Amino acid sequence: MSSITIEELKQLPENSYQIIDIRDEIEISHGAVKGAVACKLEEILSNPDVDKVKKLVICCSRGINSKEVAENLTEEGLDAVSLERGYIAWLMDVMKNSQDEDFAKNVEISLRKKFKKKIWSKFTKAINTYELVKPGDKIAVCISGGKDSMLMAKCFQELKLHNKFDFEVKFLVMDPGYSPANRQVIEENAKKLNIPIRIFESDIFESVFNVEKSPCYLCARMRRGHLYAFAKEMGCNKIALGHHYDDVIETILMGMLYGAQVQTMMPKLHSTNFEGMELIRPLYLVREDDIKAWRDYNDLHFIQCACKFTDTCTTCNNENRSKRVEIKELIRDLKQVNPFVEGNIFKSVENVNIDTVVGYKQYGVCHSFLENYDREKEEDASQED
Repeated sequence: MSSITIEELKQLPENSYQIIDIRDEIEISHGAVKGAVACKLEEILSNPDVDKVKKLVICCSRGINSKEVAENLTEEGLDAVSLERGYIAWLMDVMKNSQDEDFAKNVEISLRKKFKKKIWSKFTKAINTYELVKPGDKIAVCISGGKDSMLMAKCFQELKLHNKFDFEVKFLVMDPGYSPANRQVIEENAKKLNIPIRIFESDIFESVFNVEKSPCYLCARMRRGHLYAFAKEMGCNKIALGHHYDDVIETILMGMLYGAQVQTMMPKLHSTNFEGMELIRPLYLVREDDIKAWRDYNDLHFIQCACKFTDTCTTCNNENRSKRVEIKELIRDLKQVNPFVEGNIFKSVENVNIDTVVGYKQYGVCHSFLENYDREKEEDASQED
């Protein structure tokens, strides 16, 4: 037997097998298989946590890559099988068996109490500090189906309860060509969390499928354009995305180390193509670890990328993903030496001293320190006189 279904797995004695999750760190961070050993495929044989006496059930995102891994392990003399449909099969089974009428209410209580300081207060601080929500706003809260956007939706529902001024929210899901299983996960989570989503469809995944260079970058740009367009049709003047604090500091370092530039992910932006529209990031000050803690505390399970083509990882932007993983590991290593490193990276783009910058760009125009160099000397001389 080279593969096993989730139903067949449930029939096995609990101590007779071990699930080995070979997804990468970013994927697992969005949703982990309970009780599984997270392990890179090339480290399975050497990992001391892998019990090689038991049946090894190899789990990837959707049961594609795990087949070859299971076959290779079998050739090495181990009892290994691939979990059919991978994490998505496990997730669907968990969701099917976790129906609770008070579920959404308990999630909301957790935001008000247990996670008030680390999530709710930071959400409202970003709203106030960066003036993200104003009277009369009509905001399209964009839900991808992951932990970040679902949390953001719950925070906006909570914000409406404490409404100090009038504004509206719409919960928007764009289906760019999800597989039926992925779409079902999003719909089921929205139902459990009592989020009234509105779904509109596009064919973006089909459009970028044959694109060889940076398909994920193109997909993201096209998706944002569709979100702007549909939000504007709904009468919205803003779209809200679920980027968090860790996304911000990782973007800063990626820009410096891989892009040779100093820039950050802004808390809000005016759209350049849709007049009168803005993009806001209300989770700007919320840490990813706290989002994970909220997810796990409430026993929530999400998917990272619902793209149906990541089954084989042929179109997924592996280069960009690996760079982000490298940056996460770099920050983790630096934090061991300096526990304040994350805050320092974040604040570095708030404390930019233009007088000590060799060159910069503003409103699309490049500037050099030489433009004011001699003028500064003349001013210093006049002050001495």
